Amino acid sequence: MSEYIWGRNPIMETLQSVRKVKRILLAEGSKREGGTLNTIIQEAQKRQIPVETVPRARLDQMSKGAVHQGCVAVVAEREYASTDDILARAAERNEPPFLLLLDSIQDVNNLGSLLRTAEAAGVHGVIIPEHRAAEVNATVVKTSAGATEHIMIARETNLTRTIDYLKQQNIWVVGLAGEGDTLYTQANLTGALAVVVGNEGKGMGRLVREHCDVLIKLPMHGYINSLNAAVAGSITLYEALRQRSLASR
Repeated sequence: MSEYIWGRNPIMETLQSVRKVKRILLAEGSKREGGTLNTIIQEAQKRQIPVETVPRARLDQMSKGAVHQGCVAVVAEREYASTDDILARAAERNEPPFLLLLDSIQDVNNLGSLLRTAEAAGVHGVIIPEHRAAEVNATVVKTSAGATEHIMIARETNLTRTIDYLKQQNIWVVGLAGEGDTLYTQANLTGALAVVVGNEGKGMGRLVREHCDVLIKLPMHGYINSLNAAVAGSITLYEALRQRSLASR
């Protein structure tokens, strides 16, 4: 089964990943001289991937009206990793595991932003629920600027069981919650770590919250008492990166 990816940067990133690209479709009249589109064509030719020119209306239909920038890639169906695959990657790099768990993130833009930040911050892998959460679709790929093609993503049926398994591997599980007692800058985010970010509206589910080792919070000094899930998660991941970088020196 095939999937579609649209947008020039996401397609370029996909071409440079392990995911199989079957075809590249370009809109009629697209300027190919110079820039990312020309690079896409060159990369496709290098990999012997067919490049076709089609009416722009066809790309509009395939992308369901999203901004495709005159380019759509037909790719193989996404292959998800397992939690053990993520832990194995950390071991291969001789680094303490650094994971992000997302508890029922619903908005595809939030999911894409979190995946982009996770990849940039050096997270070894992201775990999402198999049900009642946004899927990693073409919009997520585009929002993540193609980061989805370079970071391991696992889907688990039960996040609570997954958290228990991670704790058995001596991984410290930190949940991000407004009711947390510890400021994010005061928590120890070094070593083997899993950061849990909850749903946009309700936060983490009760069982997920109860299974975390500690709940941390971001300081709020304004009238608004909460942040967007992607923003809060990104701030926390970069605080973890800061601490881990200092600890490794």
